[in-house]
Amino acid sequence: MSITRDEVVHLARLSRLALGQEELDHLAPQLDQIISAVARVQEVAAEGIPPTSHALPLTNVFREDEIVPCLAADVVLSEAPAVEQQRFKVPRILAED
Repeated sequence: MSITRDEVVHLARLSRLALGQEELDHLAPQLDQIISAVARVQEVAAEGIPPTSHALPLTNVFREDEIVPCLAADVVLSEAPAVEQQRFKVPRILAED
């Protein structure tokens, strides 16, 4: 199966690519080679080999969620560099109009 220049034009339009005439002539044989290479890979005898998404089995590496009490406000604020009215005090970054 050979990729024609018209098929490359169609693919470029679907991909919203603006290709010049020289690019279209250049890409047709390249796409044909790519499709031929993919077809050869699909011909590999894979009978008896189960389809997999990973080479090694996956295990869950996340820990279980545990409900823990949150820190008290006075404990958290005691670690802050600046506090004002029981809140974190930060430098102003926006000017008021």
